Amino acid sequence: MTVAITREEMSVWSRYIHEICGVHLDESKSYLVETRLSSLLTEFGASTFSEFFHKARADTSSKVRSRIVEAITTNETSFFRDTAPFDLLRHKIIPELIDRRRAAAGAGRIPIRIWSAACSTGQEAYSTGIVLRELLGDLQRYDVRILGTDISSRVVAQASYGEYNRVEMDRGLPPETLNRHFTISGDRWKVRDEIRAMATFRTMNLLEPFSFPCPFDVIFCRNVAIYFTEANKTRLFRNLARYLAPDGSLIIGSTESISGICPELEPRRYLRAVFYQWKRPA
Repeated sequence: MTVAITREEMSVWSRYIHEICGVHLDESKSYLVETRLSSLLTEFGASTFSEFFHKARADTSSKVRSRIVEAITTNETSFFRDTAPFDLLRHKIIPELIDRRRAAAGAGRIPIRIWSAACSTGQEAYSTGIVLRELLGDLQRYDVRILGTDISSRVVAQASYGEYNRVEMDRGLPPETLNRHFTISGDRWKVRDEIRAMATFRTMNLLEPFSFPCPFDVIFCRNVAIYFTEANKTRLFRNLARYLAPDGSLIIGSTESISGICPELEPRRYLRAVFYQWKRPA
């Protein structure tokens, strides 16, 4: 049963949700809060949103807070969602990256570092791994590492398992790709070990301080900033830019733009895709 939220409660919850995960929801999004959190009110024994708010604030274990973040953050995803970024990866970014790195690597393995910054249940990271496997062939010649991060520990755990149900597999995967890169595990499909081994996953809030030992050649951060305030968008993309390699590529959502937010990065186009790289010296 959906519990109604009052205008005063929505004001309080809007501030709280922004505080814990950076998502900005104004009064017009009260329906979203109602539909996504009403079941949690029942679960945690609250009859109103005000009562649930006080329970969340009083919970020292952070269990309630984590469940709220998981419910609010959008985890809509699929394999090869919006094909343009993966065509860009396959036909331009990775081939050009390998050409630049081959001479430097000599007889050693060519390093490729990719970050799926809002990985949800892992489909973007594994789609990237499939592209690399099909494009590169013998992976022994390359040192491929794909990192997937998400604010929700639940979806990160699911991504780590690399198992998906039939509905999830039917979205974005042609039969030949499914049969080549997945195995049947009961009533679920499991990513093959050669793809799974490329990826690691961890929980991360992109608006909190973070660090990595080395930069990334490709960063995916698609359809995340649309839920942020302008201040948090600036904070997000400047944080990402710190870990973008000098010749790296940032791929964001097709309806998003960072013009004016990260002036040091400039847009480039390839077919239907737009991506961002560091500005070339004048």
